Amino acid sequence: MTQQLHFERHLLGGSERPLRLVFIIDPLDRLKAWKDSSVALMRAAQSHGHDVFAIEAPTLGWRKPEADHPGGSFGEAIHLHLRPDDHDWYRETQREWLPLKAFDAVLMRKDPPVDGEYLAACSLLERAEADGVRVFNRPRALRDHAAKLAILEFPQFIPSTKVSRDLGRLQQFIDEQRDVIVKPLDSNSGSRIFRLHRNDPNRNVILETLTGNGRHTVMAQQYLQAIAQGDKRILLIAGKAVPWCLARIPKAGETRGNLSAGGTGVVQELTPGERHIAEALGPLLLKRGLLLVGLDLIGERLTGINVTSPTGMVEIRQQSGFDAAGATITAIEHACAVS
Repeated sequence: MTQQLHFERHLLGGSERPLRLVFIIDPLDRLKAWKDSSVALMRAAQSHGHDVFAIEAPTLGWRKPEADHPGGSFGEAIHLHLRPDDHDWYRETQREWLPLKAFDAVLMRKDPPVDGEYLAACSLLERAEADGVRVFNRPRALRDHAAKLAILEFPQFIPSTKVSRDLGRLQQFIDEQRDVIVKPLDSNSGSRIFRLHRNDPNRNVILETLTGNGRHTVMAQQYLQAIAQGDKRILLIAGKAVPWCLARIPKAGETRGNLSAGGTGVVQELTPGERHIAEALGPLLLKRGLLLVGLDLIGERLTGINVTSPTGMVEIRQQSGFDAAGATITAIEHACAVS
């Protein structure tokens, strides 16, 4: 039995009818089809026989129900036909304003930052959920886990960490650890992340800048030498860990493994320690409504929980053959069949 079949075995009994699936995404012309997991998910949904729609997040809205209008959450739905050409990857077959109740499931795939607009979209999706719409991941769970602080619930798995905006406490932490990573709570894709040594002559000005002279809370973490072997992205689908992870290995002279910062993506099988963390968190996060999650680990230490738009699916399939996008659609089929 292949790893794919073994993984999907627990999801047997999925929907036997075509579903109408809508993806809440950033503008289509910004997506890079050759590496984007949202595109991989849409292609997988079409290959499973489902109708695929996209709603660009800025078009989401809500209207009060009235006698001549059903009301509720809505958006400008674009009916898509997906193509294999990464440079010309879709055809728009129809565009119309539709209530979210017109779809069997909504997949929230808007990228960070988790700003006011993102939180507004979650609130609109939560109203749709109250009207009986299936939303993956659940809007409330997205709000509860979207920040970098989500890892603090699991101190047994994370490196030495200090969260504060107090410059004195942060300085003390750097003195204790000698080598740390400092990042704002709202950063993403490796932006505004600094490595600070105890004797770094710029540590004062960097901390002052990141905290806005003590006005903004930041996270400081022990620097992990294992970053040389990669910042690993582990995907959880319906509470179960994909057996392959994407190790994002920093380029020479860089401390960040993010692909957007020049890192190289190498697919690897999970170690026993990585699998242990994934198996500990997976069922709990699924119970909270998080069907698709990306865990970030360095040296078997948990450094991040990504619930907004986890990536890595394209690289994992290219290098291992494991179809994480297809497995996610199978999980959604199952959820739609049993709910």
